[in-house]
Amino acid sequence: EVQLVESGGGFVQAGESLRLSCATSGFSFDDYAIGWYRQVPGKEREGISCMSKEDNTWYRDSVKGRFTIGSDNAKKAVYLQMNSLKPEDTAVYYCAITGGRCWVVRDSYDAQYWGKGTLVNVSS
Repeated sequence: EVQLVESGGGFVQAGESLRLSCATSGFSFDDYAIGWYRQVPGKEREGISCMSKEDNTWYRDSVKGRFTIGSDNAKKAVYLQMNSLKPEDTAVYYCAITGGRCWVVRDSYDAQYWGKGTLVNVSS
């Protein structure tokens, strides 16, 4: 059974940093693309970062240079380091995996498995 559990969200001011974690189980990192999505209430969910064996890493332009995706395969955990946060980064952030490639995340398509999300609130 695939399980994804996000943590690390919080309430911060613009310019500060957060590190999101996604504890995972039930699958092999070699077989899936792992993505981070975010969603503002009433808005469309968008993929913001992805990593896979084939694609390496991908970032949406709005977060490129500020966010970094990483993993610890031994711990079966995925991370999203978020620096220089902006108010427009405020959203619920989701960890997700898909049996496809990172284009699924790039194009904001539905992933195969999802965590429940963690809230990031950035005030100005």
